[in-house]
Amino acid sequence: MRELAEEFRNYSESGGQVFISTHSPDFINGVDISELFWLTKKNGFSIVQRASENELVRRLVKEGDLPGALWKQGFFEGAGPR
Repeated sequence: MRELAEEFRNYSESGGQVFISTHSPDFINGVDISELFWLTKKNGFSIVQRASENELVRRLVKEGDLPGALWKQGFFEGAGPR
């Protein structure tokens, strides 16, 4: 999955636009948290949240936790697996 994430990254760096929706922890592990967003709903509107702006997620990833594991454990508030 890291290779696939790298292909998408290369495409976006050459001017392409990429937005991927996934429930794959392995794919989530293949991207940097600066590239990782999740959507939640509030009062009927979609809210975009950045993993890099979530202090707890940022700290845990810095300490070695994988973003996909954090997602599976519910650290991405409002966007955990079902």
